[in-house]
Amino acid sequence: MHLAQPLPLPIVEALVMSKKVAVIRKEHFNAAHRLARADWSNEQNEQTFGRCSYPNFHGHNYEVEIKVVGEIDTKTGFVMDLKVLSDLVSEKVLDRFDHKNLNVDVEEFKNLNPTAENICVVIYELLRPHLDQKLDLFIRLSETPRNFVEYPVGY
Repeated sequence: MHLAQPLPLPIVEALVMSKKVAVIRKEHFNAAHRLARADWSNEQNEQTFGRCSYPNFHGHNYEVEIKVVGEIDTKTGFVMDLKVLSDLVSEKVLDRFDHKNLNVDVEEFKNLNPTAENICVVIYELLRPHLDQKLDLFIRLSETPRNFVEYPVGY
């Protein structure tokens, strides 16, 4: 029986470096919002946004998945240190959104309807500047167990 010889370390490193891997951090936050346009009547808002337009707001238990894609660092074995990602998400997203009224308490939604789509894009824009440009970032936001959005698309 012939046993295969182990690959030399430079070849192993080259194989690892040629493959992208995704690391995913899952977090949650609770927030209230109202879907409405200030320039529309209550009737038009209700016709478009249904119960989500009621003036006294409503809340969700949001789940957010932050997916970072890149090559494995040969020194650390990480695409990205998940503790660093967790701290970044806490500082930039959870501290800003958790137990807040998005329409009232969050600057990004003062003039932007806080739909799941817009919340997802805002989360992306809050995190993207703080990640290495060689890493790809994708966000999935679940507003309910059956309704979720992703940004950017195509992954």
